[in-house]
Amino acid sequence: MAWTTPRQDPERSRRRQQLLAELAGARAVRQRERPQRRRTEQLRQLIAMRRRVAG
Repeated sequence: MAWTTPRQDPERSRRRQQLLAELAGARAVRQRERPQRRRTEQLRQLIAMRRRVAG
């Protein structure tokens, strides 16, 4: 007896592909935002340090 994999429902397969695409897009957005947050934090630290030195 040969083992066959059950065929997936085309609608289910389409929804799965759509979900994976949305997750990949969200991951790309997060990766783009992180450097901006890092730069913002570095600027805040520099400003705080200058205020202490000038203060």
